[in-house]
Amino acid sequence: MQAEISTKQTATHSKPSGNAFASKFAKSMFITVSVIVFLSFIATRQFTHVDLNLYGYMVGTIVFIGGFFYRFIAWGERPPTKIFIKKGIKLLFRKSTAKTSVDHLATYNFIWNRGIYRWTQHIMMGWGVILSCMVTFPLVFGWMYFTMPENGFYTVVFMGINLMTVKADGILAFFFYNALNFSAVMVITGVSMVFYRRLKNMQARAEQKFMYDFLPLYLLLFISITGLSLTFQNVVLHGWGQPAMSLIHQWGVIITLIYLPFGKLAHIPFRPLSVFARNYREHYMEQSKKECKVCGTSFVSTEQSQDVVNVLGVNNMEFETKEGFHLAELCLPCRRKYRIAQFSGFPTHEVKVKEANQNAKG
Repeated sequence: MQAEISTKQTATHSKPSGNAFASKFAKSMFITVSVIVFLSFIATRQFTHVDLNLYGYMVGTIVFIGGFFYRFIAWGERPPTKIFIKKGIKLLFRKSTAKTSVDHLATYNFIWNRGIYRWTQHIMMGWGVILSCMVTFPLVFGWMYFTMPENGFYTVVFMGINLMTVKADGILAFFFYNALNFSAVMVITGVSMVFYRRLKNMQARAEQKFMYDFLPLYLLLFISITGLSLTFQNVVLHGWGQPAMSLIHQWGVIITLIYLPFGKLAHIPFRPLSVFARNYREHYMEQSKKECKVCGTSFVSTEQSQDVVNVLGVNNMEFETKEGFHLAELCLPCRRKYRIAQFSGFPTHEVKVKEANQNAKG
């Protein structure tokens, strides 16, 4: 009988699924790389305008995309993430999505409550990195390049189309030439502010680790300084030592791209999903609020509370209390006091006293 069941199970597992790809990771990588190659084919006019000096950056970017998909899919397969993404997509076209996107992805208003210093450092680092990516990736894949059909004028070509013509010594050309220099100065400023804060703030000093907290900053600093050095060598030293520095800078960028999906910098490509989270909280809070079973305070939406209970059940984690409610039905302060009550034997969760930082912001 057991042999029969074993044979059936083997047959079931070996039966072709009908899917052309071995995994979601393989499918995502194939589609993404295919789209990139197709866009490059169009943009470079059938690969007739390819800069081989940027080949290393291209390889590093492809590896970064693979690492990003690997981490994203591993994270997205978790039960709570599936619910969060599924409902987030449904709510993507809320009226407030545009404002939320600006607050979370452009102006960083969510950091403003933590202080103007931290907000400034995030603006400098965040927009410095975004600006450098907006310039670098189109150049690397040939989506944008420059030609000089006539002396003294550059033609900006984007996706194979002549976008505009600018004077080689004009103001627009100056900003085009120095866009990466501007972004490097912004990143150096932001990173320096972070270093200063982490060395002066005692709480930050106690919590930080070199590999997780400092290494990403050193990588960003290294890329920015070597990038500025290339301009300095070109303008001031007339190209002296530039080939060696170009390789050093390129390897720094490649190593950072490979590391990015697996360290603290991974929150950069993951950041847009914060809009999903905000929409999820706001929409379901408007529908129905969940009141704490102990103090009666509305702390989350009924939908979110039920989602937490369901996800914990999927993972065989039951938090039913002897009083007849689920631990997820308590607000955070009451939950903490309830846990203390289990050790002390005194019903601290029933004491009507609020914590000093219960309604803290930031």
